[in-house]
Amino acid sequence: MMRWMTCILILTVLLAVLTGCSIAGDSNKKQISLIVKSVDSEYWLAVKEGAEKAAKEEGVELVFQGPPTETDINEQLTLVQNAVTRQADAIVLAASDSKALAPAAEQADKVNIPVIAIDSGVESDKIKSFIATDNVQAGEKAADTLAGMIGKKGDVAIINFVPGAATAMDREQGFKKGSNKYPDMKTITTQYSQSDKARALSITTDILTAHPNVSGFFATNNRSALGAAQAIQQKGLKGKVNLVAFDADPDEIAALKKGLIQALVVQDPYKMGYLGVKNAVAATQGKKVKKRIDTGVTVVTKGNLHRERIQKLLNPEKRD
Repeated sequence: MMRWMTCILILTVLLAVLTGCSIAGDSNKKQISLIVKSVDSEYWLAVKEGAEKAAKEEGVELVFQGPPTETDINEQLTLVQNAVTRQADAIVLAASDSKALAPAAEQADKVNIPVIAIDSGVESDKIKSFIATDNVQAGEKAADTLAGMIGKKGDVAIINFVPGAATAMDREQGFKKGSNKYPDMKTITTQYSQSDKARALSITTDILTAHPNVSGFFATNNRSALGAAQAIQQKGLKGKVNLVAFDADPDEIAALKKGLIQALVVQDPYKMGYLGVKNAVAATQGKKVKKRIDTGVTVVTKGNLHRERIQKLLNPEKRD
């Protein structure tokens, strides 16, 4: 009896090995590795949702990963290196640092793993396609929007997120470029929140204290925006200090409705994820993919929030 049980156990183990049981999933499907800046943000979950739709359409396996926070560049680098080691068929990457991730992207290219950049660029000519907002142009649009709200004059401040992140620097550059059109609108300071809401709250509070006549703020991502909005509320300056911000997570939408944020510069993360996977699959098939795709931005205010087009942008599930 024991001999039969032992044989059955051995056969079970052999069967598991032969059928390829592992956490890697279906070995017959191409595997696309989607590596984002962090996994604790509504923005990146929207990217994931778009990527999942494309993966389903293409019949590929999607592996979604990211570090705990956007500042953990070393962890993101490790994730890219791991994707190369396990021989993913393609990598879709939203780089936390355009320079730091370049060597890993180039290593992937050396072993014929195509890399598609989304959201943020990578300083390498080995990237097959870059799919993102034109963040410089979007920053200019933010400057135009804030200028219109404050009568094209007054002191303003920028609450940026991570220095070195391509998106952060492009938005800052664009806002300053746009501000140059308004000689009476002066950017008095640029501070970095490290994509931390509490830090953004502290920074904004300090600016409001040091510059009591400040007219408005430009916050370059969701956490910077939420910290800035909280500071404005705590200072009792709702309706007196204007805030234009990037992104549109649920808390930002709530702040918009309350009048703590006056306008949101909204990207299309769902589209980035969707096109990222589509281009990744095309690249694995040897097809030529478009080098640069601008996914665009839309300025959302309390006045246009409930329009059908805006609701589809904010709620990707309504697109299908």
